[in-house]
Amino acid sequence: MEYTLIRSKRRTMAIHIKRDMTLEVRAPLKMPKTEIDRFVMSKRGWIERHLAEMEQRARNKAEFSVNYNDTVSLQGREYPVTAREGNRAGFDGQRFFLPPGLSPDEIKRVIVQVYKSIAKRILTNKVMDYSKQMGVMPTAVKVNSAKTRWGSCSAKNSINFSWRLVMADDDVINYVVVHELAHIREHNHSERFWKVVASVLPDYKGRQKKLKEFQLKLAGEDWD
Repeated sequence: MEYTLIRSKRRTMAIHIKRDMTLEVRAPLKMPKTEIDRFVMSKRGWIERHLAEMEQRARNKAEFSVNYNDTVSLQGREYPVTAREGNRAGFDGQRFFLPPGLSPDEIKRVIVQVYKSIAKRILTNKVMDYSKQMGVMPTAVKVNSAKTRWGSCSAKNSINFSWRLVMADDDVINYVVVHELAHIREHNHSERFWKVVASVLPDYKGRQKKLKEFQLKLAGEDWD
């Protein structure tokens, strides 16, 4: 199996499958090449399984579209996309409504705008609620279009969230909110930081797992 080899001052070997589905093997400086090859071959089943999953997600993403009568996710629940006479688009608590006659690309673009509006309201409210509980207060709450970072906290304690986060269920949303608010106390991922998170969400590790599952789901959808 072909791979890129990166040697460094490390004690163990590790395999990383990159986004372009190429292999990167990290190994100690003096590790014999034959031993590295044996290690890679011993992981062949794992590599092939993960490559197949990545290829399937790539196919799903290429085929992804949103049409009238499809459903899209909000706070972990599925809601229908419907046509409603007029020029307005929004969410009424039961469905996403859009003007009729839009193409799939236009439908997706309009729904993203609706998501962004909803995200600002939901995430700001959650930040305010948890800020009181945690005794902290951000300088600002913003929503952006980040694809790989669900949230961030600046050195000036301004918090940013990806609008995509509101597709997840509340367990996941609340975890990301608490995670970023905890950074106001600890601008790192030290043991002290995780104690702050655990004091609010003792089950945060389970929520982290759900976040990873949600991230894999979105990897097969094209919201760009």
